[in-house]
Amino acid sequence: EPEPEPEPEPEPEPEPEPELEPEPEPEPEPEPEPEPEPEPEPEPEPEPEPEPEPEPEPEPEPESEPEDVSEKKSFFRSLFTKKKKDSLNKGLKKSSTSFFSKISKVIIGKTKVDDEILDDLEEVLITSDVGVKTTLKIIDKIESRVAKDKYINTDELNSILKEEIIDIIDPSDENQFRISENRPHVILVVGVNGVGKTTSIGKMAHHYKSMGLKVIIGAADTFRAAAIEQLQIWANRVNVELIKQEMGSDPASVAYDTLESAINKNVDVVLIDTAGRLHNKTNLMNELSKIKRVLQKKNIEAPQEVLLVIDGSTGQNAFEQAKQFTNVTEITSLAVTKLDGTAKGGVVLGISDQFKIPIKFIGIGEGLDDLQLFDKKEFVDSFFNKS
Repeated sequence: EPEPEPEPEPEPEPEPEPELEPEPEPEPEPEPEPEPEPEPEPEPEPEPEPEPEPEPEPEPEPESEPEDVSEKKSFFRSLFTKKKKDSLNKGLKKSSTSFFSKISKVIIGKTKVDDEILDDLEEVLITSDVGVKTTLKIIDKIESRVAKDKYINTDELNSILKEEIIDIIDPSDENQFRISENRPHVILVVGVNGVGKTTSIGKMAHHYKSMGLKVIIGAADTFRAAAIEQLQIWANRVNVELIKQEMGSDPASVAYDTLESAINKNVDVVLIDTAGRLHNKTNLMNELSKIKRVLQKKNIEAPQEVLLVIDGSTGQNAFEQAKQFTNVTEITSLAVTKLDGTAKGGVVLGISDQFKIPIKFIGIGEGLDDLQLFDKKEFVDSFFNKS
C-alpha cells in the first residue's frame, strides 16, 4: 500500500531522469502519458473519421442521377492539383513561349485587329503546328467576330483566340474516363515504334492503380525483344503483373492469355501492347483484327478502347501517324506524348479538331505522373500561360 502512494514520487523522478538524458527520456514519457489517457488517442483519428462518416449525407445527392454524373466529372477535374497544373505549365513552356513570342511580333505597335494582323496570325498558328485546316477554321471565326464587332482591340486578341481554340477542340466525352462496368476494361494500345508507347503503358498502369483499380499488362508486341523487356521493367516499377510469351509468339495468343488471366484474377483494367509495324499495313490490320476477335471470345465488348499513342514532338508527322492508324483500325482515343521537349504543342489542337478522336492523355515529362488526363480548358490555359 505505501508503494501506490509513492507513485506521485515517480513523477518527480522523471524530472531528474530528463536531466541525465534530456533528449531520449522526455520523449518516451509524453508517450506513456497519452496511453493512460485513452481520450487523446481516439481524438486524433476517430474525430477526423466521423467527418468522413457524415459523407453518407451526400448520399441523398446521388439520388439525382445528373448530380452523380457531375460528381464524376468533378472528380476528374479535381485530379488537376496545383502540382499537376504546375507540371502542365512546365511541360508546355516551350510551346507557350514560342507561341507568345510570335503573337507579340504580330501585334506590336498596333491597336486594332485588321486583315494584316489576321494574315500574320494565320502564319503563327500554322508554324505552331496547329495545322492548315484548323488554322483556317480559327481565323474564319475571328474574322466573323471582327466583322460583327467592327472594332477589336489587339489587347483582346489573346482572350478571343483562347476562346475560339477551346471551342474548336473536340469535346472530350466524360465517359471515356470511366471504366466500363463489364470488367475487365480492355485497352488495346497501338502506335508506331519510338513514340513512347511502352512508357505510356507503364504510366497508364500507374494512373489506374492510383485510382484503386487492379491492373494487368499484356506484351502482345512479340516481334521486338526490347518491347517485352521494357514492359517488364515498367511492370516491375509500378508493381503490375505482365503476361508474356516467347518472342515471335502469336500476338493474339498473348492477348487471349492476358484477358483470361485478368478475368480469373478479378482485374479491373487490361492494357495490351501491340506491334508498331506500319510498313506492312495489311499484316498489321489483320493482326489487330485477329486480336480483337480473340478477345471477344472471352468478352464480347472487348476491347472497350483502342488507344493510339502519337509523338507530339514530331509536329506535322503526328498528323500522318494518326491518319495511317485510323486507316488501319478504329481508334477510340489518343495519347499525345513528348510535349515537354518541343515547341510543337499546337499539334494537339489540330489533331483533336481534324480527327474528332478524343485525346485522353498527354505526356508532359519523365515522371510517373507526367502522363496526364487531357482537359482541354487546362491545356489551353497552360498553352496561353505567359509566365
